[in-house]
Amino acid sequence: MISRLSGILSYKSLPAVTVDVHGVGYRVFVPLTTFYELPEAGQPITLHLHTHVKADAINLFGFYTLGERDMFQVMISVSGIGPRLALNILSGIAAGELVDAIAGGNLRRLLRIPGVGKKMAERLVLELKDKVLKLERRPEADRERAVPASAAEAVKEDAFSALINLGYKNVPVREAIERIIDEEPMTPSLDVLLKKALQRLSG
Repeated sequence: MISRLSGILSYKSLPAVTVDVHGVGYRVFVPLTTFYELPEAGQPITLHLHTHVKADAINLFGFYTLGERDMFQVMISVSGIGPRLALNILSGIAAGELVDAIAGGNLRRLLRIPGVGKKMAERLVLELKDKVLKLERRPEADRERAVPASAAEAVKEDAFSALINLGYKNVPVREAIERIIDEEPMTPSLDVLLKKALQRLSG
């Protein structure tokens, strides 16, 4: 069972990145919260992993912090929540905020997460409230980077596609992205744009 992976980030995209470890490329699925923290391709990286074994495949799910991985592993213990849905949930809310929402029974906040309906939100609270209170709370990093203006359109379209795939609607996503671009002195990087768009869409 692989629990941690250190190497060179050779490919950076969504929903999966590739980490080169001594010439072997590992495909790792990551949530947006981890994607925010990734360095540029060619830089060293360490990810905390959950190895998911199926009859026909072995998938790696990677996280920037142990807190994210802990929350992911707790979520997939709930009936009806598989690794991909758990990854989408973590893409829509920070692990610490998710713990607070579940522990406090905050259904309104949980319902703002794409893919989480009323029954799922209630199940998260019912089945995980006691478990999340036992999780160790860990600080999470927050970095911002900028990209050249020549990459603006590509960044906007990548952000748009990622948010639509998470379940957000076309018009609100486009409006949120355009407003962020208008307010920034220069086009933010994809990870920063996604983070700010999610804050607007879930507010």
